[in-house]
Amino acid sequence: MAGLTVLPPLAMAQSLADSGDSSSAAGWPSPGTAQPQLALAYTRPTEEAKLRNYFFDAFGPYPIVGAAIAAGITQADESPPEWKQGAAGYGKRFESNFGIAAVSTTTRYALAKAFREDALYYRCECKGVFPRLSHAVISTFTARRGDDGHRVLALSALVAPYAGTMTAVYGWYPGRYGTKDAFRMGNYSMLGYIGGNIALEFFHSGPHSWISRMHLDNRHGAPASGSQP
Repeated sequence: MAGLTVLPPLAMAQSLADSGDSSSAAGWPSPGTAQPQLALAYTRPTEEAKLRNYFFDAFGPYPIVGAAIAAGITQADESPPEWKQGAAGYGKRFESNFGIAAVSTTTRYALAKAFREDALYYRCECKGVFPRLSHAVISTFTARRGDDGHRVLALSALVAPYAGTMTAVYGWYPGRYGTKDAFRMGNYSMLGYIGGNIALEFFHSGPHSWISRMHLDNRHGAPASGSQP
């Protein structure tokens, strides 16, 4: 994961909402001049914007749909078998998966705050499926730090998925479950984060979508200089 964070095409691939003429304002050559792709200026999101994104990520449509899908999978697999089948069993599994997601997201945002990291997702300015896919995967394990927004390996991103599953195993799962089960489930949660980032990267439907309005006028990141969150 540490090696992935230094891939050069992705260091400059972060997107800002409606960035407008930020390249000209920063003194870069005009768009008519043939130049390699340049990084856009970074503006840290406000505390209000981060709080709004936290509630969206913890309690918005993504965790609800994700919990519903995960509950269906574990229902079919009868995991855990103590919760049995039927509507009651599905309800328990849905509540469990939603609780895991809520704890994981809360942990990620809390640790990002403690370490002064920007844990929001920024869509790639790069072109092509594979560069954008790589960007989405790498962004799962990294965050921005400092006024310049340099990318770092994020402890918050690495700890959060396992914090959620540990809470579930020792909070409401049957007693026979332990640390190994929590770690295994945390791996699935990490894959869920990767899938969520891929969805944000490829299935964003434009500046007028409902998800866009909720998520920082989603090109999904901090607003550009002079814009309002």
